[in-house]
Amino acid sequence: MSKQVEPAEEFDDSSAEPGVWRYAMARRVSVIVDAEDYFALMQDAMLRARQRILLISWDFDTRIHLIRGRRWWQKGRARQYPSRLGSFMVWLKRHRKDLDIRILTWGFGFLIFLTRGAMVFDLIRWGINRRIDFKLDSVHPIGCSHHQKIAVIDDALAVCGGIDMTHARWDTRLHEPADPRRSGPDGKLHGPWHDLTMMMEGPVACELGVLGRDRWRRAGGKPLEPARPAEHDVWPEALVPQFENVEVGIARTRAEYNGSPGVHEIEELFLQHIARAKRFLYIENQYFASRMISEALAARLQEEDPPEIVVVHPLSANGWAEAHAMDPARDGLVRVLQELDSHGRFHIYIARSGNETIYVHAKLLIVDDEILRVGSANFNNRSMRLDSECDVFIDCARPANEGVQENIRALRYSLLAEHCGLSEDEVGPLLEEAGGSMAEMIARLGGGRRLRLEPFVPRKLDEIERQIVDNELLDPEDPSMMFHPAKRGRGLFRPGSLLGRAKRKLDALDRRRRKR
Repeated sequence: MSKQVEPAEEFDDSSAEPGVWRYAMARRVSVIVDAEDYFALMQDAMLRARQRILLISWDFDTRIHLIRGRRWWQKGRARQYPSRLGSFMVWLKRHRKDLDIRILTWGFGFLIFLTRGAMVFDLIRWGINRRIDFKLDSVHPIGCSHHQKIAVIDDALAVCGGIDMTHARWDTRLHEPADPRRSGPDGKLHGPWHDLTMMMEGPVACELGVLGRDRWRRAGGKPLEPARPAEHDVWPEALVPQFENVEVGIARTRAEYNGSPGVHEIEELFLQHIARAKRFLYIENQYFASRMISEALAARLQEEDPPEIVVVHPLSANGWAEAHAMDPARDGLVRVLQELDSHGRFHIYIARSGNETIYVHAKLLIVDDEILRVGSANFNNRSMRLDSECDVFIDCARPANEGVQENIRALRYSLLAEHCGLSEDEVGPLLEEAGGSMAEMIARLGGGRRLRLEPFVPRKLDEIERQIVDNELLDPEDPSMMFHPAKRGRGLFRPGSLLGRAKRKLDALDRRRRKR
């Protein structure tokens, strides 16, 4: 491992403006949809690394396969590199003697790693040979988590989004039912999975490198020097850029801890972006449980001519604990927003492939085809205030981004095509026939397609679920609320708020119906 020295840089923790940590230019940008492409493109990019690979994630599994091993030419000789992630990392280090590989993942994952026998062997092998520096991040308040998904290669290329390099993520954009290629390390099939991330090249990668090195240092790692200016192209050869020479914004969430102030840029930026919408908000997100975001949407729905709001969402959260925390909050909030939606502008859908539901893990927001936002932050209280998060966005209001609306629109059409089983060329004419309404287009398509979006119907909550939601027991807005009931707020439906008034009306209707 190359010797590290104290970096000359000083980390500037201040926000450039409300809701934004940094703006930086990017020479090339592409949104990568679903993990089949992401894993393959990341393998290509890592093969091009010469100085450092810094991977920051919520979860990491060395047992997964990226793509099948391919032949790689070095000094006129063909060499085979492995597809299995743990072995690929060792191969990289063996063939790139000066390459520095750092991996940072959430500390709670240590308990999960113990159940992954082959991964434990990989970590022991890495530790003995000191080939790869693997570190667990537990530097946050109790009850919070490290949730960023960032990769930085040579400070020349960076990735930020929702995809972890772990098991149960791989899928194609076709989301075929029972696809045998979705077999995990244990041989079991996982269901269809939809996700995305943003790959960027240029100065923005340097800024994300600064953020990544600071997180590494906060987690107890030795300070890292910035990479030297890259003299080679790290951008994957097969990836066609969707944007060129654009300015990218970066926003963060971090809980107050150990003398460092809390950072709530992501929450502030969501409120700004929701307020900016004139025509529509297109949202893909794993959760729908944030009080602040729901109150902002409720305010928009009360306007005389509100924007269309389209949310693509999983049927249920992944995991027992997550489902019990997020599903009741989602059901309660959706019922209330539907009560407030007198203009029929709020629509939330479940993605399906045949008889299977597609798990939507993406974190995406598109506003009027003028703002494109991708990141790790979910629509829940934790992502606004507790967990470490990072989002990136392209805003057409910035002078450098003039004229990229068509590029953002093309991505939205591509995602609608994926979810509705259409070709991308079909989406524009169908939307035009539907008067520009995504919800009307989806309704006209009907339910006979294998890939389709179906309206989500929220459940009525039982008494225990009502208590969980009303008191934000499992998704608090502040770390201090986790273990101190007296410090809890007034719940998702606060007296006097639009959400609170609508909920009281719904409760009264439910009581009358029960008496009949």
